[in-house]
Amino acid sequence: MISTKGRYALRLMLDLATQESADTEYVPLKDIASRQGISEKYMEIIIKELVKNKLIIGLRGKGGGYKLTRKPEEYPVGEILEAAGEQLAPVACLLSDTEPCKREDACQTISMWKKFNRLSHDFFYGIKLTDLVE
Repeated sequence: MISTKGRYALRLMLDLATQESADTEYVPLKDIASRQGISEKYMEIIIKELVKNKLIIGLRGKGGGYKLTRKPEEYPVGEILEAAGEQLAPVACLLSDTEPCKREDACQTISMWKKFNRLSHDFFYGIKLTDLVE
């Protein structure tokens, strides 16, 4: 299940994508939070993860705010969700940062989980920000 944090990260990125123009300026956090109906405090937590993963950049001070680092069509939804800390794998044994399962050779369900994992990965990575904006 995708958490609130993941869903809000996607909303934040969509908001920035809809603000994009040829002469894009930084979008203030308070404006994004207001449009999305999300507290600035919670948005700050999400933004830190998106900046850390280089999906957006920020500028402090007058005229500051946030903007995308790439064109909206270059952002797969899966990348945004994972940058926000979402684990797209359906079971823990398929997470990249876990120890290999000792039962994998005897597991009768691992092939099903791997197939489901591939389907969900391909689904979320096959959708771009622009697909959701249009």
